[in-house]
Amino acid sequence: MSCLIFSTISHLFACHSRRFYYFFWRLDYTGISLMIVSSFFAPIYYAFSDHPNYLLLYLSSITFLGILVVVTLLAPTLSTSRFRSFRAALFLSMGFSGVIPATHAVVLYWNDSLVLGALGYEIAMGVLYGVGAVFYVTRIPERWKPGAFDIVGHSHQIFHVFVVVAALAHSVATLIVMEWRRRLSG
Repeated sequence: MSCLIFSTISHLFACHSRRFYYFFWRLDYTGISLMIVSSFFAPIYYAFSDHPNYLLLYLSSITFLGILVVVTLLAPTLSTSRFRSFRAALFLSMGFSGVIPATHAVVLYWNDSLVLGALGYEIAMGVLYGVGAVFYVTRIPERWKPGAFDIVGHSHQIFHVFVVVAALAHSVATLIVMEWRRRLSG
């Protein structure tokens, strides 16, 4: 939720002045990073509850990576439009760092249909984030018809739609993993 709240605040107030613009977009980037990092916590916790060393390794790694990304993005130079592709690549890299714990979980629990179902939703989430990032970086469709998509249908709005749908896919995956862990315990 913080990601979407920070994004809303950024879109609302960034137009006030150049100083506000840079401050609020950095706030938006921080929200995106928080969303990515926190989205790892529940699936990793439930998948590796029986493996405390891996649990600590994966949660510590994603937390460290998230802090590193936030600190990097708070640098004023990286808030400029020149680094738009770099920021998108950072977020995608952080998001796709989940491939390692996801692969590990699948290796541990290969025969469990709930784990595989959750993995399918997580893959869908990654694809949705990736497609959204492509729209964001390439500025499609407004690059094809400048001015036609200034109010509705520009790449940033399309990106946000993909982010929301990806977050929903991730929520479903997390609920499946929680149910799987409940069944193992019960």
